[in-house]
Amino acid sequence: MKLRNVISADFCPLDPPQRVKILVRTDLSLLAQVLDWFDQFKHPTLPHAVWLQCQLALAEGFTNAVRHAHQGKPLEVPIEIEVSTRSQAIEIRIWDQGSGFDLERSLNAVPAFIDLLAEGGRGLKIIEKTSDVFSYTRTADQRNCLLIIRNYPPQA
Repeated sequence: MKLRNVISADFCPLDPPQRVKILVRTDLSLLAQVLDWFDQFKHPTLPHAVWLQCQLALAEGFTNAVRHAHQGKPLEVPIEIEVSTRSQAIEIRIWDQGSGFDLERSLNAVPAFIDLLAEGGRGLKIIEKTSDVFSYTRTADQRNCLLIIRNYPPQA
């Protein structure tokens, strides 16, 4: 699959596990292409509901990187996305080059009741609810890594 505006892609064709990595420009209009790229993770061993939850978490994470972490940055500043699958887990990592934020503080600041018609403000809670592990850390190379892990039972 060729993606326009993707800076680079690295594919390790192991059926499962696999690890796929792409660099994408800071452009919210590329969300559909990122989600098309994620389609390759549809696999009989991955329950469809889990795949949908991970797709939603990826969409929220990418959107937050563009809108918040890279706000005001040039389109050429890349967002790196890596997805890894194992026999009973899928891991999503999204690296941004923003200044970072305190994830726990931000989650605690989200009101208990959120307007369902609001244009934003629900992303972190959605990611938290659809993942088993959720973190946001500063890396040694001065980037930030959003980590989302979703475990699932083996399929018979």
